[in-house]
Amino acid sequence: MHDENLEEKVLRFITAPADGAGFESLAFEIHGFQRCHNLVYARYCEQLGIGSSLESWKQIPALPQQAFKRQRILAFPEIDIRFEFRTSGTTGEGYGRHLLPSLALYRHSVLAGWRYFGLPEKGIRLLMQAPEYAPYSSLARMGAILTGNHAEAFLVDARGGIERDRLAKVAAETQRPVMLFGTALAFVNLLEQSSAMPLPAGSLLMETGGFKGSNRVIDKTELYERLANHFQVRVEDIWNEYGMTELTSQFYSRGTGGPHFGPPWLRFLVIDPETNRPAPAGQSGVLRIIDLANLWSVLGIQTQDLAVAQPDGGFLLLGRDPAALPRGCSRAVDELLRTVRA
Repeated sequence: MHDENLEEKVLRFITAPADGAGFESLAFEIHGFQRCHNLVYARYCEQLGIGSSLESWKQIPALPQQAFKRQRILAFPEIDIRFEFRTSGTTGEGYGRHLLPSLALYRHSVLAGWRYFGLPEKGIRLLMQAPEYAPYSSLARMGAILTGNHAEAFLVDARGGIERDRLAKVAAETQRPVMLFGTALAFVNLLEQSSAMPLPAGSLLMETGGFKGSNRVIDKTELYERLANHFQVRVEDIWNEYGMTELTSQFYSRGTGGPHFGPPWLRFLVIDPETNRPAPAGQSGVLRIIDLANLWSVLGIQTQDLAVAQPDGGFLLLGRDPAALPRGCSRAVDELLRTVRA
C-alpha cells in the first residue's frame, strides 16, 4: 500500500506552497522514502556513492531519463499500478513508462501550475486526442484535467486527424477569448493545411512537444511569427509548456527568447557534464529537475536537454542532446542496468 500520509503532505504543499518555503524539508522526506521503496533509485544512489544524509536539495541524486526505458521506476508496490504514461519512443530505444497508483498528484499539479501562471481556465481547446484514444499519453490526460474531460474541447479525432472545420467554427463563432493548446507538430499541420483563423481578441496559444519523431523542424521565432499571423494573436501571447512523461509537473515560458519558470514545488539545476556540479553562471549544461509531485517514481530527473540558468530564476532551453549525461551518471546507470531487474 502506498504512503498516503506523505502524498497528503505533497498535495497540501502544491495547493498552498507559500512561495516554496518548506520545499527542502519535504524534498528530503521524499528522497528518504524513495530510497527505501524504489529499488532502482536506491541502487543508483549506491552506485554514485551518495549517502542518505544530504545538506541541500541540490545534492539529491537525479535518475537519468533513460532509466525509465529500461526499468520500472516504482516507489510503491507493483500490484498497485493503476495508470501508465508512455514516452513517444522515437529515439529507437523503445518507450519509457511512468507508472502511478493514482492521478491525485498529477491532477493537482496540472491545475495548480496552470493557476500559478494565471492561465485561463475557460475557453480551452485542445489540438490533441482525448484519453480514450490516447490512453498512455500524459498530455492527453493533462488536457482532460484542464477541461473537465469535456469531449467538445478535443479537436483531434480517433485517427489522429485535426478537425479543422470544428476549429474554424470556434474561431468564427466564439466571442470570448480562446486558449488553443497543442503540440508544435499539430500547429505546423494547421499552418500547412488551413487558411488563416483569426481568434477572438485576448486569445492565447499554448505550444508544446517540439518536433520529436518528425523530419519537420521550424525555428521557434519563425513558428511563433507564423502562428501569430495565422490566428491574429500577438507573439507574446503564445506560451510554451515544457514537460515530459517522466515528470508530474510542468514549466512555462511566454513568447520567443524568454526563460521557462516552474511553480514552487518544482526546481531545476543546470549541470556541467564534466564536473557533475552546477554550471557557472551563464554557461550551458544539462538540465536537472526536482519535482516534489514525482512521489511515486523518483523526484530527481536528469534530462537530455541543454539549458542556461538565468539570473531571474528561470532557464533558457537550448535543445536536446541525447548524448548529454554528466560524468559519473553514465557509469552508474550502466552498472545499475546490469544489476537490477524489474
